[in-house]
Formats: sequence, C-alpha cells, structure tokens
Amino acid sequence: MTTMNEMNELDRQAFVAELGEIFEHSPWIANAAWEQRPFASVEALHEAMANVVREASKDQLIELFRAHPDLGTRLAVAPYSAKEQQGAGLNQLTSEEYEVFSEMNRKYVEQFGFPFILAVRGKTKEDILAAMESRILNSLQEETTQALSEIEKITKFRIQDLITG
Repeated sequence: MTTMNEMNELDRQAFVAELGEIFEHSPWIANAAWEQRPFASVEALHEAMANVVREASKDQLIELFRAHPDLGTRLAVAPYSAKEQQGAGLNQLTSEEYEVFSEMNRKYVEQFGFPFILAVRGKTKEDILAAMESRILNSLQEETTQALSEIEKITKFRIQDLITG
C-alpha cells in the first residue's frame, strides 16, 4: 500500500500511473485530479476524482460508462474488475448462468447504450442478477444517475485498498 503523503509527492506522470485505472480505463480523471494536490486524506482524493467525473461532459461520461466490462463476461477484463467479479463468484458461472448474464447484459446495453455498472463487492451473483433485472426497468436518466453512484462506490473501494492514511 501507498501512503497519502507518498501519493501527494508524486509527479503527474507517476500519479496517473498509480491511479489511472481506479476509474476503469480512464486515466484522464487522475490526470485532472492531480492539479488539486495535496490531498488531506484518501476521502479527499476520492472526492476530487469523483468531482472530475461529475463535471465531465456527457460524452466523457458515456465513454467512462462504456469502459466498464459486462458483468459475468468471459472476456479478459482489467485487473481491478477481474478481482471484484471473482469476489462475487462471477468467474464461476455455470453455462446456464453465463447465458442468463450474457442475455441481460445484451438487453441492458441495447436499452441504455452502456454496460450495467454495479459495485459488486459483498454481493453474490444472485444479488447482481436481481439488480440487473430491477434496474433494466429504469429510465435512461435514472440509470445514468445510478451508474454514476455505482462508479463512486467502486472507486472508493479501490482507492481505500490502494492508499493508507
């Protein structure tokens, strides 16, 4: 783990290298947040990064959403996502479960234009499927708001796992 003091001392390139994948394949967020150093705490760093996302253009948000993998995919995913999905048992789906997840992912993307995003830590594959079934009934605005909320939860876990103090 890295300390908050060590993070504050990094130059822009090293900072982005450390935090660029906290927000799935979106190093532009860490790059923008770097300018707000020094951060008083891990929470302050996360809030600064979350504010970059909140102030992003609609196109940037959609790009961020689309950078997330389908849940339960058998395709290679980023290390953070792989670990999180494994913790929820999504790497051990039966063939039937995989087909159900694939179909729900397809329907969701077709409806909203981006993958289903959920902070899966502490959830089971049954919890995740239930959330997918429930949220597919949302409006685009509701789901955009929910996706942003889930991204904030995911990234808070990731930053807390990476940095102390």
